[in-house]
Amino acid sequence: MIDSLSLVSGSAEETQQIGIRMGKLARSGDLFLLVGGLGTGKTCLTQGIAWGLGVEGYATSPSFVVINHYRGRLPLYHIDLYRLDRLEEVMELGLEDYLYGEGVCVVEWAEKGLAVLPEEHLLVEMSFLSDTERRIIFKPSGERYLRMLSRLGQRAKKWSLP
Repeated sequence: MIDSLSLVSGSAEETQQIGIRMGKLARSGDLFLLVGGLGTGKTCLTQGIAWGLGVEGYATSPSFVVINHYRGRLPLYHIDLYRLDRLEEVMELGLEDYLYGEGVCVVEWAEKGLAVLPEEHLLVEMSFLSDTERRIIFKPSGERYLRMLSRLGQRAKKWSLP
């Protein structure tokens, strides 16, 4: 079993396709923690996850409301910590119902809350390679996410490997 996976996405559409695969593999209680700078594709990946869960329409960044809820095969809770500056603010959100519920949680700007988020998760680090290319590194924490990464890696030939 692989312990991390690094992919290169050549476009927003490829990033969405990777997300679709993640959404199709997602199960109740899954937690995807997205980290990376502005414009690295976190929301594009989330849109794909939503589509893979059967959500219709576009998932938009919940920067101003912090949490968006979408209905699909499983509920999707899209959480954005961008506007939060202190760990205490993350703790005050009361995310337990989302993080330990029946849905799938995607947390953008997760680095702002890593200290209080569950230990078991799939960390997704996104960074720029060029104007159009992004490096996406998946780091699983927990057996569930190791298995998911292995299945995601089986499809990696469709996307560019570094």
